[in-house]
Amino acid sequence: MTKQREITGRQVFFFVSGAFAIVIGVNLTLAYNAVKTFPGLEVKNSYVASQKYDEVRAAQEALGWTVEPTYQDGVLELAVTDADGAPVEVLNLRGILGRATHTRQDMTPEFTFANGVYSTPVELDRGNWNFRMQATAPDGTPFQQRVVIHVRKQK
Repeated sequence: MTKQREITGRQVFFFVSGAFAIVIGVNLTLAYNAVKTFPGLEVKNSYVASQKYDEVRAAQEALGWTVEPTYQDGVLELAVTDADGAPVEVLNLRGILGRATHTRQDMTPEFTFANGVYSTPVELDRGNWNFRMQATAPDGTPFQQRVVIHVRKQK
């Protein structure tokens, strides 16, 4: 016949304390990493930005632009086309190219326009990249878009 062990108050205390310590430790680790990787504010005052959101969006959608990215052999290309599929030459094209999760690899590439396509030489590691594009239409309409670039393993 086997003898049953009795659970003491001391054992329950250490078990419950250990469980809470693990939960608190995980929460602190996640909170630290969330704050450490937060790139910052998108706009200075979200209320003011929201007041013009619909107006700005309607003007941008009226342009009818489509942006298609391609990345191959160390060259990033952006094909900006209008509603008819014709290439668009903007007044200026700028933005930040980087990862969605951190700002360590952020860069501001300089694009050149040739043959209906904007291109820039840039070395990108495998994975997802975002280009937070800002451009101005010939009529002065601002255009902003987050362009997602999927970089696959290079041959």
